[in-house]
Amino acid sequence: MSLPLPMPDAGLLLELVSVKMPFGKYKDTLICNIPVYYLEWHQRKGFPKGRIGVLLATMYEIKLNGLDYLLTPLKKK
Repeated sequence: MSLPLPMPDAGLLLELVSVKMPFGKYKDTLICNIPVYYLEWHQRKGFPKGRIGVLLATMYEIKLNGLDYLLTPLKKK
C-alpha cells in the first residue's frame, strides 16, 4: 500500500521568486536567481535552519532536476 503524496505548496514557489537571500555572497538576490553552485555548497555544508533553509533546499532540488522553467510564469507576476 502506498502513502498519499503531500499536496504541493504553491506559496513556497511564490516565495522562491519574491524572497531575497538575507546574507552571504548573494545577499539581496532573489532565491530563484542564486547560482546552482552556491546551492550545492549549501547542500554540502548544511542548509540554514528555518524558512530560508527550506527555500534554499527547495531551489536546490528544482535546479538539480532541471525544473527552473516551472518558476518562469511566476516571475512574470
